[in-house]
Amino acid sequence: MSERQFTGKHALAVFVGAFGVIIAVNLVLAYSAVKTFPGLEVKNSYVASQEFNERLHEQQALGWDATAETKGGLLILHITDAQGDPVRVAELQAVVGRATHVRDDFAPDFTFDGVAYSAPATLAKGNWNVRLVARDHDGAEFTRRIPLYVKG
Repeated sequence: MSERQFTGKHALAVFVGAFGVIIAVNLVLAYSAVKTFPGLEVKNSYVASQEFNERLHEQQALGWDATAETKGGLLILHITDAQGDPVRVAELQAVVGRATHVRDDFAPDFTFDGVAYSAPATLAKGNWNVRLVARDHDGAEFTRRIPLYVKG
């Protein structure tokens, strides 16, 4: 019985096979990342950067804070002032969705009960984001992205 030799052709096949697997995995991961990317945060980042400080000062002057929770089939949004009292906003818009895709995004219709804003929502377990835009009666804008973890 003759002994098999490891030749240059074998080394080339191992080398090409190993790099072929690496490249294939990278292509699959890149495709998956691009396919699930939810989109842009702002349309023009340069314009957004020029307005950032002004919007930051306007928002800080409001002194508001916002938190979110789920309870009993409701999504509850607490917006409070610097003293911790509930704030009744002039306008409220929110989009609830996953950080990784837009497939589950929805815009809840919140109602204010004097303490908090609530809307019916059944969220599957995992990480969610509430992207909130609220305005006071003078038109000052308050924006916040509130991470929300739903236990399953």
